[in-house]
Amino acid sequence: MKYKITGGTILQMGANAALCPVQADLYVADGKIAHVGTLADDTDYETVDAKGLLVIPGLANMHTHAYMSFMRGCADDVSFDEWLFRRVMPIEDAMTGEDAYWSALLGCMEMISTGTTRITDMHMFKGDVPRAMRDAGIRANIGRGLVGDDLTTDGASRFREAMEEMAEYKSDLLDFILAPHAIYTCSERLLRQVNDKAHELSLGKEIHLAESRKEYEDCIKAHGKSPVEYLTELGFLDERTLLAHCVQLDGEDYRLLSESGAHVVLNPVSNAKLGNGAPNYLKMNQHGLRICIGTDGAASNNSQNLFHEMNYFSLLQKAQCRDPKIATAQETLRMATMNAGKVFGKKTGLIEEGYLADLTFLDMNALALTPANDIASALVYSANGSEVDSVMVGGNFVYRKKEFTAIDRERVLYETARIAKKYL
Repeated sequence: MKYKITGGTILQMGANAALCPVQADLYVADGKIAHVGTLADDTDYETVDAKGLLVIPGLANMHTHAYMSFMRGCADDVSFDEWLFRRVMPIEDAMTGEDAYWSALLGCMEMISTGTTRITDMHMFKGDVPRAMRDAGIRANIGRGLVGDDLTTDGASRFREAMEEMAEYKSDLLDFILAPHAIYTCSERLLRQVNDKAHELSLGKEIHLAESRKEYEDCIKAHGKSPVEYLTELGFLDERTLLAHCVQLDGEDYRLLSESGAHVVLNPVSNAKLGNGAPNYLKMNQHGLRICIGTDGAASNNSQNLFHEMNYFSLLQKAQCRDPKIATAQETLRMATMNAGKVFGKKTGLIEEGYLADLTFLDMNALALTPANDIASALVYSANGSEVDSVMVGGNFVYRKKEFTAIDRERVLYETARIAKKYL
């Protein structure tokens, strides 16, 4: 479809990456932004009336586990070890692929309806999670979680599954990455093998890193190095690497991350809720780290709403540093849009000609946004996600006037309620 989006306010980036709302027509063709402004001939375009709407780049949730969505509230107010090893993993071991499909669809519904157009998802159910994301119409970087000692022995089956689902489901919307789970579930040998495979196949990588103090201390005991120093020595860190969490950083970690070009995805709500602490955004910023934001899964966060995440992140940093000028609304919004667009080479996160038409439309007459004296402030400090009116991914509406265009909402709710009753 070709669309002329008219009458709305378009959020672009001005000089020095400042947010710049403009009153202009927006043209979408072949899944991309074709033009911002006026076209002499627009007869081939279907008109979309955006009066009263703010059109922003779609938000990017750069770390989540959508298949966990039915686990919301199943392991609250417990330690990280109990949460992971005694609550979540036993449920995962019992789940079927069909369960994962419906739960991942529920997660996609929550994310789409609150303005997210792109996700990075680590999962453990071959084919079922990619199928859910395909059916939802969301843009995704998908990684089958890898664990073990060697890709040719105990890690072989998961790696094979990763390759098979990539061959089956790779598309314009679905890209695939290699996703070793963590340094405490993957051996040095396996991490080196994954790194070699990523280079051989030109794939990105994602890993959980420096999430808990125990992980940090265990790494020091085992290797005499911090988790960041350990991965640096393995040659694992580069500009195609996404590191989830990075709460426990010390010493030279910030410099090493900056020099590597790796991207850090912060998950402030999940980290706080599990008692793992909070990232030192001030030091990250001072060292020029590439930072984006994610929710983690609903089993730890309870929400996959990036408006909630942006708000909490900004306020937490201000409180931590006792400085109201840190983690500004504009900086925070860029983390969820423009910064994320630089990960894995996707042209997302900006409304500029040639960029992918991943767009979120918000009702500026919503009470929480009235009056929107400052757009960035309104989006980070006032919005709660309910203001999202429509969502477009790759030039197609996946959510229009608060209705899903490709998902049977009632069926998903029925199936996930059934699944939750079975396991929880």
